Amino acid sequence: MTYDLHHHLIRLCDAYAAHANISHWRVAFLARGDGQFFKRLREGKGCTVKTASATVQWFSNHWPADLEWPADIPRPPKSKEAA
Repeated sequence: MTYDLHHHLIRLCDAYAAHANISHWRVAFLARGDGQFFKRLREGKGCTVKTASATVQWFSNHWPADLEWPADIPRPPKSKEAA
């Protein structure tokens, strides 16, 4: 499960960065306040389930309307703060 979760986060980062034409560092800084977050995941390092869940929630809240969410990654509903 941990591999899938980390893989999902990396895929979301890749899609968001490509669509927004920004760096992975910038996505990490926006999503986590830590520009090295996705770099560490790519290096095989981990994060807590709480951090992963919060990051997926950030993506869900900020996902561009004109970009399709990956079908195989469960998407949480937008939080009330983002709506």
